[in-house]
Amino acid sequence: MKHFRLILSVLLILQSCKSDKENTPITEMNEKELTTSEKIAQAYGIENWNEVNTISFDFNVRKDSSLFKRSWKWSPKTNNITLITPNDTLQYNRNEMDSTFINADKAFINDKFWLLAPFNLIWDSGTTISEPVEETAPISKKTLYKITLTYPNEGGYTPGDAYDFYYNSDFFIEEWVYRKGNAKEPSMMSTWENNVGYNGVIIALSHKKTDDNWELFFDNVSIN
Repeated sequence: MKHFRLILSVLLILQSCKSDKENTPITEMNEKELTTSEKIAQAYGIENWNEVNTISFDFNVRKDSSLFKRSWKWSPKTNNITLITPNDTLQYNRNEMDSTFINADKAFINDKFWLLAPFNLIWDSGTTISEPVEETAPISKKTLYKITLTYPNEGGYTPGDAYDFYYNSDFFIEEWVYRKGNAKEPSMMSTWENNVGYNGVIIALSHKKTDDNWELFFDNVSIN
């Protein structure tokens, strides 16, 4: 139980502040000079998003010998969502959501953010994104590029949070830092590893921390 409490304590640490009930916007890349955020999203296949009808994935957190898992099926065009846990199955629609589904939706926003954060860089409104700089990445100690995504202080499930994205010259993220409430010190940091393409959408399947035996990973991913 102690290990599961440790796992559960991190599940909702990283949540996108966008919690509105609109459908995820259809994304088009215009023929113009792309911003850094757009280049990152493009590297992960944002141009194929229009073709996506359903996404299924298992969200897992392993800590030592303990494993937490929950499964999702999401239809982005309709915002129909199914959550499957070992104890229950829940279905709801983000466009017609009441307070009954708030906890499930918080979990969905968290898990989807881990899955599709490169796309949230251009999906989420009201955010600020810093100009790119070169810095030493905190985990690998490599020299990488960094941008910081900061959410507004009001609205959403976790207002005011900030995320430092460390990416390479190909615009793939290698690690990131989460800073709760835009604090100076990191609240959490992890790697981005094992990029795999699903019908043109690239997912980083593995995220690891260096200070303990912890991994957040996805399996049973399907994008159609």
